[in-house]
Amino acid sequence: MSTATETARPSAAPVVRDVRPDARRPRPRVGKILLGALGIVLSLVWAFPVYWMLLSAVTPDARLRASTPSFLPTHFTLSNFGSVLTGSGFGGALRMSLMITGVTIVVVLAFAFLAALAISRWRFRGRTGFVLAVLFIQMLPAEGLFIAQYKMLSTVGESAPVLGLNSVLGISILYAAMLVPFTIWMLRGFVAGVPAELEEAAMVDGLSRTKAFLRITFPLLAPGLVASGVYAFLQAWNEFTTALVILPAEDHQTLPIWLRSFLSASANRGIDWGEVMAASTLIAVPVIVFFLFVQGRMTSGLVSGAVKG
Repeated sequence: MSTATETARPSAAPVVRDVRPDARRPRPRVGKILLGALGIVLSLVWAFPVYWMLLSAVTPDARLRASTPSFLPTHFTLSNFGSVLTGSGFGGALRMSLMITGVTIVVVLAFAFLAALAISRWRFRGRTGFVLAVLFIQMLPAEGLFIAQYKMLSTVGESAPVLGLNSVLGISILYAAMLVPFTIWMLRGFVAGVPAELEEAAMVDGLSRTKAFLRITFPLLAPGLVASGVYAFLQAWNEFTTALVILPAEDHQTLPIWLRSFLSASANRGIDWGEVMAASTLIAVPVIVFFLFVQGRMTSGLVSGAVKG
């Protein structure tokens, strides 16, 4: 009886699933679409000044002064770049900026890296005071030190002109003193993120402390050094106020100070904005090239650190 009853009992209705492609595919939310649209709008707003600089650099000055602006390169010309490159001062300013920036990066990375290692790996007397001093130095406004810096370099320059006013080493030392505190904090995070046990394990395997650091720890810190170098490069390359005070000679100007000469309107004609934008573009080119070069080094450093870790 029980078997017959179970046989006669109707089976459960099969579950019908909607196998349409639209039913299986999740529909995008309205919030994500709005955020994406907002991101695109903000990106366009951010990129427009760069586009306008490039457009103005290849547009004749007469067209730039027209009442109706043009957002497309309808009057393409390279005369603005020719005027800037053949004019006086660009080569000397470029050479001055490259030397100052190079010296600043080397000095900043050397001192900040050693200081970051010291405060991250060792406990010593005065460590807390050193950390507080670094924080305090970061709070000092750069504008409040101009008079003291000028007097210091002018006095030192009387006996050692290579460290005085209008010198590469003099202003590079000031830049390094300005950038080292923040760079220490940047590198301190990278150093603290690398376990000291890696070096200890390498020393157990027979390596000395120096070789263990160079083969194990240093490759892991390469991305931090690259990021700190990028920060030091941007600050030294674009700095204006300190260079304006410390480099008063016209033949020792950096590129940001040299660019200011285009903004002095003459009595006969106004400012040539085409040349200004062309000069601004030329100043931005080394920054772009540096970023393209560093980007690959940063990626390789991350991969190398992950493999060795």
